Amino acid sequence: MKPKSHTLFHFTKNIEFVKNILLDGFWPRYYLEDLSWYIFEYDYVAFPMVCFCDIPLSRIGEHVDFYGEFGIGVTKEWALANNLNPLSYVAKNSTYCSSVNNLFKNAHGQNGYYEGAGNDLNQLLSFLKPLEGKMLLSGSPVDKEFYQESEWRFVPKKTDVQAWLDKQSYDNAETLEQHNKETKEFSSLKISPADIKYVFVKSDSDIPEMINFIQTKLDNYSGVELKILMSRVVSLESISSDL
Repeated sequence: MKPKSHTLFHFTKNIEFVKNILLDGFWPRYYLEDLSWYIFEYDYVAFPMVCFCDIPLSRIGEHVDFYGEFGIGVTKEWALANNLNPLSYVAKNSTYCSSVNNLFKNAHGQNGYYEGAGNDLNQLLSFLKPLEGKMLLSGSPVDKEFYQESEWRFVPKKTDVQAWLDKQSYDNAETLEQHNKETKEFSSLKISPADIKYVFVKSDSDIPEMINFIQTKLDNYSGVELKILMSRVVSLESISSDL
């Protein structure tokens, strides 16, 4: 069994989200991250991101149970061309963790580093994650082994997009909506049929709806491209016995 896939997977809980991705691209939204390992005044900080997992289909079952049974598989060539990068996982109390904390702590001292260092450090921090930690679901912390997900991530690095939000700002629905609108406007990732290896739906009964959407809403693509894309639609129900 291969430990990695040639495809990166993005799963969600709603078929409408998959349709929106096919129509408008991936939309980076702010999500809370566990920063309890980091020498910082907040336990959680929200970064704008789109997340993917780099695991083979044979290991996808537990992942979709947690994140949702609808999704898209994209080529790694598309991922690299659009500045996606795998995360670096941090073991708490390790020398690596200590070095990262020292780096960030001293960056905010009197001397600083260089103009723009704060932006670079925020970008680095957004690609670090503890081996295991807490993930907030509906406001409640859930234990998660993050390392098992082999996550890749896109995080926009633009001056017109807020680098991060504290939890108070994230919990303010109006503030969060405004910042998410900005990431959609300035940082969405476009995708074409050639970049897509799989379009996952939950069950066989969802396939006709997805096929009809592709035929009627994506008519800006050629007939050949649409036929290829429709051939990528597969239900998790139909392949569950092989996972």
